[in-house]
Amino acid sequence: MKKVTLALMLAGAASLVMADGAALFKKCAGCHGAHGEKKALGKSAVIAGMDVATLEADLKGYKAGTLNKHGMGMLMKGQVASLSDAQIKELAEYIHGLK
Repeated sequence: MKKVTLALMLAGAASLVMADGAALFKKCAGCHGAHGEKKALGKSAVIAGMDVATLEADLKGYKAGTLNKHGMGMLMKGQVASLSDAQIKELAEYIHGLK
């Protein structure tokens, strides 16, 4: 019974992370598309399915103001400035899962 309870708790925690990532992604969907399938403003790469580590590094670079891919640095900095490292990880994991 303990194993079943633990498994249900872990499944619930995983769904919360996905829910948080999905909620965070709503802000991104306007430019990147509902499923990350668009090149933002016709400039960026399609982000759906990208590697989690790459997404995290890029988002942290935008937040720090040290990344300016496709001339989108300032726009992206404004979009991610309020995100914590944990939220960046959740968002990156969510985007990675989009296909």
